[in-house]
Amino acid sequence: MTPLLQENSIVTLEVLRVSDLGAFLNGGTGNTNDDILLHKNQQISPVQIGDQVTVFLYHDPSGRLTASMRLPKIKLGQIGYAPVINTTRFGAFVDVGTERGIFMPFAEMKGRPKEGEYIWVKLYEDKSHRLAVSMEVADEMRRASKSAEEAQIGSWVEGAVYNMTDQGAYIMTRERWIAFLHRSEFNGPILIGQMIKGRITYLREDGRINIALRQTRENEITPDGEKILDFLRQRKGKMPYGDKTAPAVIKAKFSLSKASFKRALGHLMREKKIHQQDGWTYLDEE
Repeated sequence: MTPLLQENSIVTLEVLRVSDLGAFLNGGTGNTNDDILLHKNQQISPVQIGDQVTVFLYHDPSGRLTASMRLPKIKLGQIGYAPVINTTRFGAFVDVGTERGIFMPFAEMKGRPKEGEYIWVKLYEDKSHRLAVSMEVADEMRRASKSAEEAQIGSWVEGAVYNMTDQGAYIMTRERWIAFLHRSEFNGPILIGQMIKGRITYLREDGRINIALRQTRENEITPDGEKILDFLRQRKGKMPYGDKTAPAVIKAKFSLSKASFKRALGHLMREKKIHQQDGWTYLDEE
């Protein structure tokens, strides 16, 4: 059999004959024993002798190469949110819409997803031209995301975690916005693939948003305070703005009035989240 005809691959083959069981596709060897069965149950539309049919190849329980017209729901190089259907000592199998799960090797994992958990994955071809999936999706997420121009501070969004760093979790929301949740906002363990619902606290210049998990209460940090905290986090915990900063600068940098800015600063200092020194403001909470 030609090297191209192998499991976990998508190929286009000619229908050579049809029986009550299904259609037999050209295995490429000239030996009818190598022809590949496209069972009636694996056909999404009728096929006839001579048709060129695009199929997904997999091994049936007997180890025979078998075809299905049910192709992956995501295309090569694209991303999808899919469940893990089982794990092995070599990796895991993910359901992307084919008859059998697509393999994800350990090297392509982030963490150790368990059976039944949903994760973000990218479909790719390995060196043997077989389909595989990877949890390394950050670049694809950036390309697929939209700028959060319509986001409003205080609104709630929901999405699934696709990446974790030392700083926190990155989430793709239902609006296709990229949201960042700082580790100081975690209220427990957070896993890759986990659905997160958070309140928008900051609109970043790069078109992304920062979120928090807590509802704002009278004795908690206000949205203005959250905006200042998130700005400090973006600047590694310090900023050259404080009580003495000119109102025009405050308006330009934070879209806040001087009064609102000073009120938020005072609350943060009472909560021991920040301190001021020589005209600078410093983050204390981490």
